[in-house]
Amino acid sequence: MTKERYKPNTTVACVIHCQNKFLFVEEIIDGEVRFNQPAGHIEAHESLPQACKREVKEETGLDVELAGLISIYQFSADEQLSFVRFTFAAEVENLINCQPLDKDIHACHWFNLAEINTRKHQLRSPLVIKSIEDFLHKGHSPLSLINSDLQMIADNNNA
Repeated sequence: MTKERYKPNTTVACVIHCQNKFLFVEEIIDGEVRFNQPAGHIEAHESLPQACKREVKEETGLDVELAGLISIYQFSADEQLSFVRFTFAAEVENLINCQPLDKDIHACHWFNLAEINTRKHQLRSPLVIKSIEDFLHKGHSPLSLINSDLQMIADNNNA
């Protein structure tokens, strides 16, 4: 008997910070408002930073420069659904009005920590607040920690 291989979803997210506020996207999931950082799944032939920047662009309309890797999280939503989430940090100078390109994103909001805490029951997962806490209290790893060299070689070989 062969045991089924554990296959978590690999996702990226970005904590975007400006003037003591954090950028959140608003989604409707199962008929309820949920808040999350710009986040999503990696697509074929993308590096982790490329996937993160693409997700930010799709969900907020912003082009950001990633400042570092906050953390890598493992999360099980239930028995069948689990994630490995690479969470990046970005800083922007001004509280920019965002224009989501993704039809599933209803709005973008800038929330301070107190406003986030009042919405804890509406956060997409426990990773949302954990990412902000780690952003505020842990050092960020440099992007050079992520080595996508072999991904790029594979992409060139398949071109």
